[in-house]
Amino acid sequence: MRLAQRLAISSTLAALSAAVILQDSSQLKESYDFIIVGAGPGGATTANRLTESSDVKVLLLEAGGANDGELAIDVPQLCVTLTPNTAWDWNFTTVPQEGLNGRTPPFPRGIGLGGTSAVNCLVYTRGTKSDIDTWATLSGDDSWGWDGLLPYFKKSEKFNLPVDGHNVTGQFTPEVHGFDGVIGVSVPGAARAIDDRVIAVTEELPEQFPYQQDMNSGEHLGIGWTQALIDSGVRSSSKAYLAPDYLSRENLDVLLYARVSRVVGTEEDALTLRSVEFQDGPDGELKNLTAGKEVILSAGSVHTPVILMHSGIGDAEVLEPLQIPVLVDNPSVGQNLTDHVGCSITYEVNSTKTLDNIWRDDSLMDSLLDEWKTNKTGILVDTSENHIAWLRIPADNAIWANATDPASGPTTAHIEFLFQNGVYPTKDSGNYFNLPVGAVSPASRGFITINSSDPFAAPLIDPRLLSEPIDLLMVREGIKVGQQFVQAEAWEGYFMKALQDLETDEEIEEYVRENTVSFFHPVATAAMSPADADWGVVTPDLLVKGVKGLRIVDASVVPRLPAAHTSAAVYGVAEKAAGIIKAAYPDLFKA
Repeated sequence: MRLAQRLAISSTLAALSAAVILQDSSQLKESYDFIIVGAGPGGATTANRLTESSDVKVLLLEAGGANDGELAIDVPQLCVTLTPNTAWDWNFTTVPQEGLNGRTPPFPRGIGLGGTSAVNCLVYTRGTKSDIDTWATLSGDDSWGWDGLLPYFKKSEKFNLPVDGHNVTGQFTPEVHGFDGVIGVSVPGAARAIDDRVIAVTEELPEQFPYQQDMNSGEHLGIGWTQALIDSGVRSSSKAYLAPDYLSRENLDVLLYARVSRVVGTEEDALTLRSVEFQDGPDGELKNLTAGKEVILSAGSVHTPVILMHSGIGDAEVLEPLQIPVLVDNPSVGQNLTDHVGCSITYEVNSTKTLDNIWRDDSLMDSLLDEWKTNKTGILVDTSENHIAWLRIPADNAIWANATDPASGPTTAHIEFLFQNGVYPTKDSGNYFNLPVGAVSPASRGFITINSSDPFAAPLIDPRLLSEPIDLLMVREGIKVGQQFVQAEAWEGYFMKALQDLETDEEIEEYVRENTVSFFHPVATAAMSPADADWGVVTPDLLVKGVKGLRIVDASVVPRLPAAHTSAAVYGVAEKAAGIIKAAYPDLFKA
């Protein structure tokens, strides 16, 4: 049975198994203390932690469905099939990107329980100490630095041993991990044919490609084993915070297919935004609900600023022409969008032991899926790469002659490699090695905005990819470093030819412009800043400036993009946010 057929069947089963979560607003309680918008890492985590107190009633609104029992979501290796242009993706594209020769690449964002954590490719990285310390500097609050966030990273995490039972000594550092949290994190649970070769390069060329035991220790330079959001061979998304044990709490309700259009002021005070307006069902009417204490926006880096703008919080020069009444003129809303960018170089290899075979051999895929369903073992239990690299471009490289280093510090990477033994979608024949190269300390900044008063119209997404020259140069130099990596003696006899003929800087730069995409790690569109600053969107307590009763807990508040995949960052933010909220209402959250 073809993969597409299997996924269609799993989608039907999912629709039948989601009855434990509310799909009809008539089932709601009369009142809630907190209404949370969005069931991704920010919203699901916050809802879980607030309802640890039985006296607190929380409603979690999700624009999509349950995503329950979806084979494509649950099987880690199938992550590459989930975006773009699927039922689990909002299916956004950017506006034309000048830095990409006018192309409009996809801008994937997950919809449904789990949000983007249900459709990403699972890599778990926190960033460096200097990355997170910039949050403290930009917010004016030391508690947002690495030392303040590390306990929350660990609180969210349930590190679990890989399903193949191999010895993990030297593959991670236990001291920097949590073992009693909610979100599963693991090193790879199935060997790949290139594992020994990748590690051999770190022994052969230790100065250029050092071995890094743990990317999540606060220092990440080098090549090491991928840590991924996997729990016993299964994807671990923010749905873990909504597992049956938590959903059984009588004080937690989750309403599906409830798409929020805006937040609304109370009758007594237009600036106390404790009400939400939402569409009740995919084709339903608009309804209002009011929280007793707060509304918490966790709709993500795209939808949170869009909801703010349609609520009258944003740049008056944008809102007034759309006849949206301005509550708070804040030009920072939607600005400062920061994202990772990159593209792949691909090689044909002298091996049949690549992932290409599973994508074109239906019987092989069927047998691997059967193994996964029966035992949660086999090559499908991991994401698309067993190793990852974070590297800096040397200080004596010519690109720095006219550019300022955009990294947060001297031990933070400029580029990232993912070592993929196979490509998806693959070709009809042959076997391949794919090396995505990303610029992970980008200087480019873009924005999210709207051009319609219709709250459900598609937003304008302009990350301005490669708009700063240094970003193009980092990707270019990263590709050249990748070309050096595959020439190490450890790869002797493995690589047959490169699929891209890239020799000169000009050839590489044009290739980058024509092939670069977003790595879909957007942050900072509702960034935190000091409470008295005239810039930024939220205070260090994540309260929206200029109004009352409204808080934001998602990637949009992160003031600087770490050199990391961003799920870990949002779980840390949300765990900390729950503590901030509990401290704000001591009578409600009794010890």
